[in-house]
Amino acid sequence: MNIIYSDHATLRMKQRGITSLEIEQVLEFPVYIKKSFEGRKIAFGIVRNCNIKVSFKEEESYIKIITIM
Repeated sequence: MNIIYSDHATLRMKQRGITSLEIEQVLEFPVYIKKSFEGRKIAFGIVRNCNIKVSFKEEESYIKIITIM
């Protein structure tokens, strides 16, 4: 899985202490995924007993992470 992180997502990851490995875990094993606007999706997952949301957009050859909440 080829993943690209926006600058905003990278900033949020640093602020929240979330690693790219944890983001990949949420994308591969989400609790659930819901559709968002402009073709985006939000994956809901649990990392270190905390709920996190990953906003992303699937493209043909990669997934772009928009932000982490």
